[in-house]
Amino acid sequence: MDFDLDDEQKAVVDTVRTFVTRELYPHEEEVERLGDVPAELVRHIRKRAIDAGLHAANMPEKLGGGGLDAVCMTLAERELGRASYALQWLVARPSNILQACEGEQRERYLLPAIRGERYDCLAMTEPGAGSDVRSMTTRAVRDGDDYVIDGTKHFISHADKSDFVILFASTGSEEVRGRKVNLITGFLVDLDTPGLTVVPGPDSVSHRGYHHSELVFEGCRVPAANRLGEEGRGFDLMGEWLGASRLTVAATCVGRARRVLDMTTRWAADRHQFGQAIGKFQGVSFQLADMVTELEAAELLTLRAAWKLDQGTMTDQDAAMAKVFASEALGRITDRALQVHGGMGLMTELPIERFWRDARVERIWDGTSEVQRHIISRSLLRPLGA
Repeated sequence: MDFDLDDEQKAVVDTVRTFVTRELYPHEEEVERLGDVPAELVRHIRKRAIDAGLHAANMPEKLGGGGLDAVCMTLAERELGRASYALQWLVARPSNILQACEGEQRERYLLPAIRGERYDCLAMTEPGAGSDVRSMTTRAVRDGDDYVIDGTKHFISHADKSDFVILFASTGSEEVRGRKVNLITGFLVDLDTPGLTVVPGPDSVSHRGYHHSELVFEGCRVPAANRLGEEGRGFDLMGEWLGASRLTVAATCVGRARRVLDMTTRWAADRHQFGQAIGKFQGVSFQLADMVTELEAAELLTLRAAWKLDQGTMTDQDAAMAKVFASEALGRITDRALQVHGGMGLMTELPIERFWRDARVERIWDGTSEVQRHIISRSLLRPLGA
């Protein structure tokens, strides 16, 4: 069993890490202060990402993307995860769901997204439908050659800086194990479509500058040609996206945890109390030992899931284990880092308090820790008939 990176993987790590250090780190404090990424900076980073060959690295090479396999992409996500989320997201990775585009949809949505001409966001969550997406109430009703959409989506990430939305809405219902659930269908909707309003969402303490909007649909008429996949089969598309997304969250958490550990280790070596470096005190040294142990375990789980994805054997359980462990490890690591930094850890002069705040959302979005544990336990019990 060889854990060493090959030459291609090393090149990916070096390229992305250099980009993050040179192009993203210098702007973190400004984004944190403004709570936004200025439009000029958005354009600059997007162009630099395209010039560096990092844009759409997750998309197949035959479509014009970077063609990275799952392990290389996970390594890239790990390195991007070191930086402020509002900035690293601008190195765009179009949603994998767009590969379901057919016919004219490829020319209007998929290929422009890969070329960096158009940017997507994804809308599933509603005020009353978070983990239980089957209970969504946004409805799309067929009317001739169109669908008429009504409803509200919220927590829609980066909708304010996107051109179109991959929308999931109810187009009917069916009975599953005695419960009436919605049939879900995917749609491609331009954000300037009449009847669709993008409303700023509430501010979040995590990932300042990375906004979550509300999408309000009121008699929004969308051509049937914009339906993504078959009617009523959107739940399958969502499942396909969420697996890769959970792996992305895990990799992001690993990258952020590595940066936090590096900073905390340096602080423990440089900060002196009672005549010696604080890292020599057991109360601090053991914190560092626990931090690095959890980090290494999270990384191994994440890379193992990515390797299995490349082999075509990754299961929902694999992605869920990587996501829940890495996200919760990041929470513990940032909390320990703050403790080691003492009072300075809570001051905005250092980024530790930002890492601490940012870590909290990772246990919620793209499937809560509770949902991940349900997936894992279900995978254990189902083969036994339970």
